[in-house]
Amino acid sequence: MTRASPYDRDRTLDAAMSLFWNKGYHATSLKDLEAALNMKPGSIYAAFKSKENLYLLALQAYFERSRQAFRDMLAQSSSPLRGLADHLRGFALLPEADATRQACMLTKTIVDTKSTDPLIAERSREYLEGIRLEIAAGFEAAKIAGELGPQADPNRLARRYQANVAALRLELHQGTNSADLHDLAEDMAGEVEALRV
Repeated sequence: MTRASPYDRDRTLDAAMSLFWNKGYHATSLKDLEAALNMKPGSIYAAFKSKENLYLLALQAYFERSRQAFRDMLAQSSSPLRGLADHLRGFALLPEADATRQACMLTKTIVDTKSTDPLIAERSREYLEGIRLEIAAGFEAAKIAGELGPQADPNRLARRYQANVAALRLELHQGTNSADLHDLAEDMAGEVEALRV
């Protein structure tokens, strides 16, 4: 009798994240998970305890990956404000085949689970808040660097910026043509750069 090959936890979580991100928590069936993870139901439950727990782990992986990508963008930029602007521009440059050309998984999760699965919805809200705090830290760094005036409120700017990111992600999700998407991202990036004193 052949033994099942051991699973790679990170790769399995990546596959689960992609599936959940695409289909949503409720629309993803056990059969979907079996196929995407190449695991039998017993193995899935042995490794992850429940569909809910697997979703929470996938959501955490999504958050950590998104946060790190944002940090990397700012770290590689010539200045915090430029990094913030270029992050917005980056959405219009995503290749057609890129899986991230859809609405944010955190936002989709809140819509999908707010009235049915409060724990999942709350975790997603916490992660969105974590992303907003990262953005606020970027604006705070710009303020310290003298790119923003002393009256600038990093938290308020971060909330507006996060709303713009959500709007860009929705445009991607809807399949807005690349020229219009580029113009929108450039307008938003220009608004960020116009904050420079």
